[in-house]
Amino acid sequence: MSTIDTSLSSAGSQAEHRAIVDEVSSWLTWSAEEVDGRFALDRDRIVAAIEKLNNDAQSGVVETAFYLQQLLLSRIYQTTMQISDRPTAEGSAVLHEVTRLLETSTIASEDRWVEPGILESAPTEPKPYLSWLKGLVRRHRAFKHPYYTEFINREANRDDLRTYVIQESLVDGRFDDFLAMMQVGTAGQAKMEIANNYWDEMGNGDPEQVHTHLFNKIYEVFDVRPEELEGAMTASDLLSGNLAVLLCRYRHMYPEAVGYLGMTEWLAPDRFTNVIQAWRRLNLPEVGITYHRLHVTIDSKHAAGWFHNVVVPAAESDYMRRGITRGTLWRVNSSARHLDERLAHAQSGRR
Repeated sequence: MSTIDTSLSSAGSQAEHRAIVDEVSSWLTWSAEEVDGRFALDRDRIVAAIEKLNNDAQSGVVETAFYLQQLLLSRIYQTTMQISDRPTAEGSAVLHEVTRLLETSTIASEDRWVEPGILESAPTEPKPYLSWLKGLVRRHRAFKHPYYTEFINREANRDDLRTYVIQESLVDGRFDDFLAMMQVGTAGQAKMEIANNYWDEMGNGDPEQVHTHLFNKIYEVFDVRPEELEGAMTASDLLSGNLAVLLCRYRHMYPEAVGYLGMTEWLAPDRFTNVIQAWRRLNLPEVGITYHRLHVTIDSKHAAGWFHNVVVPAAESDYMRRGITRGTLWRVNSSARHLDERLAHAQSGRR
């Protein structure tokens, strides 16, 4: 096939992918009954279009396929992550099948980044396992990534920090909901640890100190408006938020959520220290940095509690150890790719 033919084929696939994303997105404000009534007989066409989108997202042949895949999954997840003032398609059988196809493809893609044999190489005793897991992350390039230590700390300007805040909103802006979702079905010290973490996210009962409220104060500093958020997201931004929702909403993925959120907590203080340094260097309003300042100390405490009260008890089980390791690697691998992309974009802008 010639270069021209390849380009035309890619352009045609992009148009097809955009069409199915727009079509499914249009369902989301209908009731589940309306969606299933209209599209139950059209299932084969819809499934084929989503499978083609997934295949192109995994192969990378069609440039926008991965972005469109994650955009659609993010839009679908909004139906489960917010209270609506109108009907939504949540509960639709057709939408559920589309969602599972997108999720299964995303899981398969993320597993391809996991080094072969590493899930089987973990120690079997809980405390040595925890030490091994932390060592694995300390040696990973995501641990002290130059996007934070060099760019954010020393070079970022006001617009760079504004972009950073928008890109972080899909995780930081709803961490309390992730904790609420993942604690369902837990018991004992694990449930208590998650509950204590959640209560801190709730400002220990003070509405003015609720962490999502404090995060939104950063939006006020930069005049970030809700309607601009989606359009500012890259595929990697969307993936970060989607992975967190995916792991927290399913009980069988609880161990992966333990690894994913635990490492998010552990990595936050060092990363946020760099954000605070940039904030001070740029002399930005203090009200906007309260969220990050709080989490430098709180997340250090929560990471320690998470490791000893959630990870160690769960690590008695081979199934749990494997899942926790998998979730941890999903977190650091996706984070490294994400931060590489952010750093390259920032450096390109400087040039």
